[in-house]
Amino acid sequence: MINSQAFFTGLTSLKGARSPALPLAACFVALGALLKDAGFNIQQSAASSFFTYALPGQLVMAESLLLGASIVNIFLAVWLVNFRLYPMTVSLFPLLDHKSQPKWKYYLSCHFLAVTSWLIAKDGYKKIDKKHRIDFWIGIGIGTWSTAILMTVIGYLSAEYLNKEMLIGLAIVNPVYFFCMMIGAMKNLSISIAVIGGTILGPVIYLISTEWSLLFAGLISGTIAFLFGGNIGTGPFLIEIGGNGMALMISAFTLIAFLSCGNVIVEIKLIIVCVDLNFKSLIIF
Repeated sequence: MINSQAFFTGLTSLKGARSPALPLAACFVALGALLKDAGFNIQQSAASSFFTYALPGQLVMAESLLLGASIVNIFLAVWLVNFRLYPMTVSLFPLLDHKSQPKWKYYLSCHFLAVTSWLIAKDGYKKIDKKHRIDFWIGIGIGTWSTAILMTVIGYLSAEYLNKEMLIGLAIVNPVYFFCMMIGAMKNLSISIAVIGGTILGPVIYLISTEWSLLFAGLISGTIAFLFGGNIGTGPFLIEIGGNGMALMISAFTLIAFLSCGNVIVEIKLIIVCVDLNFKSLIIF
């Protein structure tokens, strides 16, 4: 059974000034409007967030349908987009593991993995008894997942009242929030080099090559931070990621982001649901 106290602690952790729930909601409102423009009906739009719950992949899906991409290209691109969940899973789920908890909780709750829920869990897991951390995570996951589904529907219904500038503003709230969170995480030399270097190199390289700027800015700054920054965190398997470990993760995220948003901008409509669920399950154990 699920421990109710830990569950509701996770559920209520979405509240507060530092919670990414509001930026998450803003982005899914924009997503709902975009899905309507892409030709989805309201049931398909809600199902997209219900089953997939991966904003980057869903955005790729909408753009791909508008571009008329093939099923094969869509499948490959979404797989690459979802690969970003691997380092997040590696760093989070060992913190939630306890031998007294049934495996079904881990398989079920892996669907809730996203940057938003990951940030909330990493911020508050130490306050929860290890035996009930998975219940804490399930509370976080259901809260963020439900928010995403509800906001997708609201965005779909509000699409005709949102102009292009408003949609861009809503969609950019989440990236800005995470950028601020990265600035807040600059507590050692390695992370500072990676964040500051990427911020400076991105616009500079963009002037030279718009297509390769994201890749090279993150790869160069992350590599420099990895080589000359702090030490790798002491936790097993990068559980407590810090120093070089964080720099390496930033580099990996940048590479994955490039692969998923380059010229192969593709995704399938609902077939990816099964792939998404299976992939998230396989990377836990």
